Amino acid sequence: MKDGIHPKYDKCVVACACGHTFETKSTSPTIHLDVCSQCHPYYTGRQRIMDAGGRVERFRRRYNKSDAATAATAAAAPQA
Repeated sequence: MKDGIHPKYDKCVVACACGHTFETKSTSPTIHLDVCSQCHPYYTGRQRIMDAGGRVERFRRRYNKSDAATAATAAAAPQA
């Protein structure tokens, strides 16, 4: 291996949104997570509501808006 071309590999603090923290090794000094093994529904057996519905609703609003805008543009265009 060549010297001086690899990033520094040191201790890293990983912090989850639930408050759980632990140390590991990484090239970055800190890592922030949304879900860790302490709060993930698969590992804990508890149901946790994720914000997947918000993304679907946002997509539907955007899709419906673009259809209405397309129809308005087509109606306002001069007929040749």
